[in-house]
Amino acid sequence: MSDGLKIDRDGHVTILTLDRPEAMNALDYPTYMALEDAIRGADARAIIITGAGDRAFCSGDDVKQILSKGAPTTPEMAERAKRTGGLTPAADALLHTDIPLIAAVNGFALGWGAELAIMADLRVFSEKARFGELFVKRGLTCDAPGFGRLIQLVGRERACDLLLTGDIIDAATAKEIGLTARVVLHEDLMPTTLALAHKIAANPPLAVQAIKKGLRETVDPDWREVGRMAITEIRRLMQTADARESAAAFLEKREPVFTGR
Repeated sequence: MSDGLKIDRDGHVTILTLDRPEAMNALDYPTYMALEDAIRGADARAIIITGAGDRAFCSGDDVKQILSKGAPTTPEMAERAKRTGGLTPAADALLHTDIPLIAAVNGFALGWGAELAIMADLRVFSEKARFGELFVKRGLTCDAPGFGRLIQLVGRERACDLLLTGDIIDAATAKEIGLTARVVLHEDLMPTTLALAHKIAANPPLAVQAIKKGLRETVDPDWREVGRMAITEIRRLMQTADARESAAAFLEKREPVFTGR
């Protein structure tokens, strides 16, 4: 385990487990960096990403450590972002790897946790999974994957519904709208995901990598360009009164009052 991320290996499959269950596997800066480093340094034929415990896959940014500070980065994260043109460095690693990614969504996937799930090539949802692009509730916009990948999966209208309302949907709804093709019993989540990962890993690795590259070059937007736009808006919005009010209300366990400032 390193900085909130547990790394295991099962043959040609690497399993990355966000391991901050006390914080619903929320991402702080060390975990963001550990995730980026793990993806960039991986030599597996398939990667599974999941969350520790039964409650959450990933609940997004740690409100106490990130959103309540009013700044979207640290000096080390900013230095990493210079190399990605502003795109969140962990997202840059996930969106550009040629290794197939599978998200085993074991609980709440919220905010950047929802972004993490949709950056995977395939998603297996536990019956207990819940998905929500909560950024609008925080006075923010989504990251680059919410603009590009979510529309690919569910279409523009459903993407708008999720992004503009901030609603949280259950696993059955996620399957109905095309967010996932697989919903399984909670106890079957990891066996099902491992079987899928090993099936992919058994194929010729150069062909698998070429397919991922081809999909990225023919279907995906320029992620770094989208990322520059997203981070510019996120930085602007984090300085607003509404964003500060959202973080304060969350920590104080009350309903926020937004003023459009």
